Amino acid sequence: MPLCEFLTSTWDHIQANLFPWLTEELGPLTDTHKRLISTLELARIDAFVRSWPGLPGRPLLDRAALARAFVAKMVMNVPTTSRLIEHLGADKRLRRLCGWERPAQVPSESTFSRAFAEFATSELPTRVHEALIKRTHEDRLVGHISRDATAIEAREKPVQVAAPEMPKRKRGRPKKGEVVEKEPRRLERQARISLAEMIDDLPKHCAVGSKRNAKGHTTSWTGYKLHLDVADGDIPISGLLTSASLHDSQAAIPLATLTAGRLTNLYDLMDSAYDAPEIKQHSRSLGHVPIIDKNPRAAKGAKAEIAAEARAQQCAGYQLAEDVRYNQRSASERVNGRLKDDFGGRFVRVRGHAKVSCHLMFGILALTCEQLLRLIH
Repeated sequence: MPLCEFLTSTWDHIQANLFPWLTEELGPLTDTHKRLISTLELARIDAFVRSWPGLPGRPLLDRAALARAFVAKMVMNVPTTSRLIEHLGADKRLRRLCGWERPAQVPSESTFSRAFAEFATSELPTRVHEALIKRTHEDRLVGHISRDATAIEAREKPVQVAAPEMPKRKRGRPKKGEVVEKEPRRLERQARISLAEMIDDLPKHCAVGSKRNAKGHTTSWTGYKLHLDVADGDIPISGLLTSASLHDSQAAIPLATLTAGRLTNLYDLMDSAYDAPEIKQHSRSLGHVPIIDKNPRAAKGAKAEIAAEARAQQCAGYQLAEDVRYNQRSASERVNGRLKDDFGGRFVRVRGHAKVSCHLMFGILALTCEQLLRLIH
């Protein structure tokens, strides 16, 4: 089913059936309740939650209700789980939308914590988001994929990782005819290994990262780095969480491979941090056109040459078609900003790569549902 037809039918069902029925059952719904209802209906997270019926021992609490509560936490941008529990106890409509009738039925904070650990281990929000993208984009041709990374601050100590041991060899210049084998760079290795091996090869521990902002100042943070591919319409397609110390370019090839398995796109838009021949070659091998900002540090005198070319184009009133398309890359920056400001990206209170990734993916899932529904408004 085409994307517009699928979204239109889903929105018609929500407006014509769900909202009136829930209003009659629960009372008047606020805009926040309606956003949550729309997100849950589009994501269908209940279908991905495992259940254990008929097993011996004390039965586990309803994991589907807990998963819906974590989605609600991101839709409402609630900073902590304890605050979420307070909302569930005070808001009858929110509580019943998640699946609990009475305040006494809302689980304790420790139960929420155990359920979140299970969701992180099973990568629940990642699987739900992947299924949503495939369901909505299987028949859609996407024009641009904007690729970028953003800093994720975490409340944990950075892990000190020892440098890999290099093979010992004789000091001094090599003998005539002696071939010195060099360890292949990560970008070179990624061309010969599978997607799973590429992802496993990326560092995922907490580390200290630094980057230069738009004003030229270097800023540092402790935590992780989120790499995102964003399609036209500000829709997050795929994401990878790595150590903060990893350079943006090192995650480009696995991220592009991940995205290529979910949809078909024409152009890959990246900033100068991704200006590497291996990344361009991989983009072309996928049938895409890479549009990457030139890195002035790539060659001596390149900075002055790029500036002179830009001045000449401005004087002539001429703009390349690639430059016009490159302006679409701001979609990735908007998504990174909205994830942090409106969908829990600034409230990372868990520790460890798996849990931080799970927290962010719940936010990305809620953000994706909202952006999809905006396409038909």
